[in-house]
Amino acid sequence: MKRLTPFLSLLVFAEVICCYCMSQASEPNFVIIFADDQGYGDLSCFGSKTIKTPNVDRLAKEGRKFTSFMVASPVCTPSRAALLTGCYPKRVGMHQHVLFPTSTKGLNPREHTIADHLKSQGYATACFGKWHLGHHPEVLPTSNGFDTYFGIPYSNDMNHPDNKGKPRGGAAGMDILWKDPESTLTKWKTPLIEDEKIVELPVDQRTVTRRYTQKAIDFIKTHRDEPFFVYLPHSMPHIPLYVPEDVRDPNPLNAYINVIEHIDEEVGRLLNTLDELKLAENTFVIYTTDNGPWLQFQHHGGSAGPLRAGKGTTFEGGQRVPCLMRGPGIPAGTVTNELTGTIDVLPTIAALTGKPLPAENKIDGMDVSDLWLSKTDRSPRDEFIHYTSQGNLQGIRKGNWKLLVIKPRQRRNQKKAAAEKSKPQIMLFDLSQDLGEQNNLADERPDVVRRLQQRMKTLDDEITLNARTPWMKKKQ
Repeated sequence: MKRLTPFLSLLVFAEVICCYCMSQASEPNFVIIFADDQGYGDLSCFGSKTIKTPNVDRLAKEGRKFTSFMVASPVCTPSRAALLTGCYPKRVGMHQHVLFPTSTKGLNPREHTIADHLKSQGYATACFGKWHLGHHPEVLPTSNGFDTYFGIPYSNDMNHPDNKGKPRGGAAGMDILWKDPESTLTKWKTPLIEDEKIVELPVDQRTVTRRYTQKAIDFIKTHRDEPFFVYLPHSMPHIPLYVPEDVRDPNPLNAYINVIEHIDEEVGRLLNTLDELKLAENTFVIYTTDNGPWLQFQHHGGSAGPLRAGKGTTFEGGQRVPCLMRGPGIPAGTVTNELTGTIDVLPTIAALTGKPLPAENKIDGMDVSDLWLSKTDRSPRDEFIHYTSQGNLQGIRKGNWKLLVIKPRQRRNQKKAAAEKSKPQIMLFDLSQDLGEQNNLADERPDVVRRLQQRMKTLDDEITLNARTPWMKKKQ
């Protein structure tokens, strides 16, 4: 057998390197931008007449708009757990409301997150923004698949270390804070963490939206020649609202509009970076939010548009959120009203990258890659369970039918047994005809009510039986 000459050897080596680089380049990048408490009606492309979002709207023009996109909880912590793990929060033990600075649990590192999955394939992974899945070092992003982290460990209205000493709340209290931008440093003790250490206390909330984005841009530039995953969960528009001084509208009545439009500008910076680096065609960009708007804060909260209610409820306004995606294979300017949601993101990313998820961690999400890419008009998902902000089973959607079984709250001084005997409110809606959930059909269709009640119980029983435990801090 003849030996290759040095010149031919060099050519073969160059060809191998070239093929390797082409293989690396073919792996898509992923960027997930996750707003906080942004409503269904808070983007121009979702019907807002008061908020201008030309950069987020670009994702609708250049990609796909999802108008029936669901989050798995109407509050922060469980919703984020669902996005990252592809599970209903109850399955991973993160369903019982939100975590606080005094909380002693977090997302179990044994769970398999989006970051874990992509990191196992050689992706560079980063989280810049609000985590809210446990502030202890053992459960921060760097313990859940992310190479690096920079952000607030819980909500921006929470104080280190015991959540005490917070300023006045409500819309009136938020007005006072908005009129005093320095209040971010004088009225709050919210920490900023880099990797596992607090690097700023209190964090200057006026600049975090911009700083998160800059961190994401810098990370993308650093890892432009390898596959990357950037999770960018903005702290806002969760209250209190702050923006940099150079874009601030001093009128508190415009605070929410000001914050959303600032987020939109930062989205524009990130999209422009992808364009400049010629990465746009190989990068999936997903923009969505963790739950509906916090309506009780009035002009410091958002709008659910045509939907009923908002954050904290299982009505559509609490769990149906705006979602836009742009990326390789996603046809521009398309819209789908098919049912899908954040729990489907992990298995869909796994399908797009070609690496199966580990079999030992059962999940609830489905591969909807064909729906993302418009290869099909139908979603494989035709049902979705609704849990309250406390993690209690409350309803189910099946096709166009949605059932809610709302148990009365236990009144003060009322015994628990008596409260449990109170008759629940049963509500049945046909979402194809009644998106605003105003026409209760429960009395007219008892057959549908019975069928859906049994189905949601069956699904919840399985989740309860096979639920996994969260991470818990050991007692000293």
